[in-house]
Amino acid sequence: MKTIQSLLIPFRNQPSPPALPEGYGLESGDPPATAELQGLLLACGDPPRQPERLVLALKRSIWHLSVRNPAGELVGFVRATSDLALNANLWNLSGHPGDPHRDQVVLVLVHTALNRLRRELPGCSISLSAPPEAVKALAQQGFVVDPGGIRAMGLGLS
Repeated sequence: MKTIQSLLIPFRNQPSPPALPEGYGLESGDPPATAELQGLLLACGDPPRQPERLVLALKRSIWHLSVRNPAGELVGFVRATSDLALNANLWNLSGHPGDPHRDQVVLVLVHTALNRLRRELPGCSISLSAPPEAVKALAQQGFVVDPGGIRAMGLGLS
């Protein structure tokens, strides 16, 4: 009698889940204080935002993720918006430039956010605006820069 062995081939190679350095924490409850988030975004080179507009952006997000270092300081952030049907967007992907584990913080944020979107909004296309330092983390999660020569454009409203 022959034994048939089945061979499982993964649909796509999945990277192992990244971990935060010891003492760092990932949060998804209440958003960070507006001034604290503004400070992180400014440190990352983003332009200043009016506090009330930042509060409104947080309220209109479906969720957010924050990373704090062992001292409790905000060192990473990303938020998600969606039409809950076809599209999901990641915004304000940030890792503090002064944090020695910035790349790992950004990688954990990207990985966690993508897994959450895939679980909660399967089938949605995912877009994001990311800083140059996030490209490595995005490539590790399967993103391709300019696939097929496609270029996305955005209009900054002031």
